Amino acid sequence: MRVFIPCDAAALAVGADKVALAIAKEALARGVDLKIIRTGSRGMFWLEPLVEVETPEGRVGYGPVSIGDVPGLFDAGFLEGRTHKLSVGLVEKIPFFARQNRLTFARCGVIDPLDLDAFRAHGGYVGLARALSLGAAQTVAEVKASGLRGRGGAGFPTGIKWETVRTAAADQKYILCNADEGDSGTFADRMLMEGDPFTLIEGMTIAAVAVGATRGYIYVRSEYPHAIRTMNAAIGIARREGLLGPSLMGSTQHFDLEVRVGAGAYVCGEETALLESLEGKRGQVRAKPPIPALVGLFGKPTVVNNLISFATIPFILEKGAAAYADYGMGRSRGTMPVQLAGNIKHGGLFEVAFGITLGELVNEIGGGSASGRPVRAVQAGGPLGAYFPPHLFDTPYDYEAFAARDGLIGHGGLVVFDDSVDMAKMARFAMAFCAHESCGKCTPCRIGSMRGAEVIDKIIAESEVEKNIALVKDLCETMKFGSLCALGGFTPYPVLSALEHFPEDFAPAGMPVAAE
Repeated sequence: MRVFIPCDAAALAVGADKVALAIAKEALARGVDLKIIRTGSRGMFWLEPLVEVETPEGRVGYGPVSIGDVPGLFDAGFLEGRTHKLSVGLVEKIPFFARQNRLTFARCGVIDPLDLDAFRAHGGYVGLARALSLGAAQTVAEVKASGLRGRGGAGFPTGIKWETVRTAAADQKYILCNADEGDSGTFADRMLMEGDPFTLIEGMTIAAVAVGATRGYIYVRSEYPHAIRTMNAAIGIARREGLLGPSLMGSTQHFDLEVRVGAGAYVCGEETALLESLEGKRGQVRAKPPIPALVGLFGKPTVVNNLISFATIPFILEKGAAAYADYGMGRSRGTMPVQLAGNIKHGGLFEVAFGITLGELVNEIGGGSASGRPVRAVQAGGPLGAYFPPHLFDTPYDYEAFAARDGLIGHGGLVVFDDSVDMAKMARFAMAFCAHESCGKCTPCRIGSMRGAEVIDKIIAESEVEKNIALVKDLCETMKFGSLCALGGFTPYPVLSALEHFPEDFAPAGMPVAAE
């Protein structure tokens, strides 16, 4: 009998290790022979720790399980998939899970993250074998045809970036994975590193084959100790199996990679600040041009992609570009692992094709607010993303559709707020966050964010409100177009969207609110 229990950090935080130990002890006491397999998370966080049992019909789930529930589960016959108060039925038929298009996260929560045989049994390394047979130019062409765009926030076409590096003349090229996941309400990078690390390794190796790189780095934030440990273990296994090193899968291709741990600076999620940090310098933004694809790490051509971008590549090479491009809408092809967080009933990771509406994600998939109060706002795209009110919930989840409404998809995070939120304070938080995290290199970001927080304080104190609102808007204009990178450039999104959609939170009591 096989029992599956996540080793994902979210599950560990609510007692998954204790539950696994309790189940092992109870089985031993009852003379039951079972095997406990620690997996990644399925991404349904309200059910964690989620315990799954293998049955002829599929995996039956029970959750959230505490150590006190374990004897009762055995008494009820959970090892045969029988009914219990914690039973959620067949896991893959739970509505939250069944509505997903799991391409990038297909193995997450299914296999032991460090079981290479299980990874291969579920299609692993088929994509790399195909890339080696296709060669560099054809591999890049396949990525271009898939329509994959960067999943870190900018949405730049991945294939074009790769082609730039492939055709650049240099004696050394690099592959760099940006896993410095710092946006509020995001956890997709962490989930994949902890739950399916070989997918990332394979995707980066395919990129190396495509552009002629021989060295790679995974830049991970220090706050992810479990992910760091799992990635290092997986890299060691891949080396021993000839999937990294001097002869990839017996070919003449060489590629190796390592994990580098950042010190927690949000700005190092910006690709050029990340390059500076990797080179041992202070994490400050570089002016562009030149672009990293031509002058990147140590001055050499470098592919810098978000973790989800790399992790999507194995599916594209295994199934073909058309299979991936069949999902999505407009210029937004494929799927996005949407991360539902904040005041939401069903928080977790929901991988779905572009085109679903914001309202469907929040109200149907997420189940509305956890508090039961009306949803007032959703921040999309991290702490620098715009706030969307319910009357914009018809917006399709699509790069262009969000941009048309002055929003960002970013790394796929959605943070939900109910009607108790004070949007003036949220606007102030955006400015204060930027001031705290600024690298200090450019004046609009460094000084503008500090002045922005001060002016919003005056608005909250009801001091010359109209004059100070005009000043904030003018300041946002300067930051948006004068900042060196997206930290200062995107901070106006949450501030201006809060002012536009929730003007009543910025007006003194009794003051009429002018319609925009």
